[in-house]
Amino acid sequence: MKNKFVGVGLLTAFTASLCCITPVLALIAGTSGIASTFSWIEPFRPYLIGLTILVLGFAWYYKLKPQKEIDCACDTEEKSKFIQSKTFLAIVTFFAMVMLAFPFYSEIFYPNTEKQIIVVDKSNVKTTEFKISGMTCASCEEHVNHEVNKLNGIVNLKASYENENVIVEFDKTKTNETEIEKVINATGYKVTDKKEN
Repeated sequence: MKNKFVGVGLLTAFTASLCCITPVLALIAGTSGIASTFSWIEPFRPYLIGLTILVLGFAWYYKLKPQKEIDCACDTEEKSKFIQSKTFLAIVTFFAMVMLAFPFYSEIFYPNTEKQIIVVDKSNVKTTEFKISGMTCASCEEHVNHEVNKLNGIVNLKASYENENVIVEFDKTKTNETEIEKVINATGYKVTDKKEN
C-alpha cells in the first residue's frame, strides 16, 4: 500500500511539471515544435500539486505510524527492502519537490543567447508586439526568447506568458515580422495577433 502512494506521488509530481519540462526537453532534443504539446496540463497544475502533497503525506503517515506487533511463534525474517525504506521515500519526496519547483528554475537549462548587436541606423529599428497563445510558464518564455534570438537583426526581446505576448525590437534591414512570426509558430506556440509599437 505504501509503495502505491509513493508511485502515485511521483507520477503526479512529474505530470504537474510536464508542461514546463517539455520545452527544455525539446531544446535538448532539437525539436522545438513539440514544446507546447503538454501546455493543456497547466490549468490542472494546482490540483496535481495538491494531489502530490496529499499522496506523499499519506505515504509518510503510513511509514511513520507505530506498527502493531504481532505475537507469533512462526519464523518471520523481516527483510528490509530499499523500496520500502524511509530513505527511498525521502528520495522520492525530494525528487517530487524538485519536479514541482521546476518552473521556477527552468531558465538555467537554456543557453545564454546574448549576442553583440550592431545597428547602423536607428531608424531601421522597429518594435512589434506579437500576441501568443499556449505559453504557460517561465520555461515557455525562455523557449520563445531562445528561438527568436537566433535570428539575425534581433536587438531586444521580452516574452511574457502572463501577458501572452513577446515584444521584439529588430533591425528591419536584417529580418522582418514574417520571419519572426514563423520562428515563434515553429516553437509550437501560435501567434494570434501582432501590432507595431
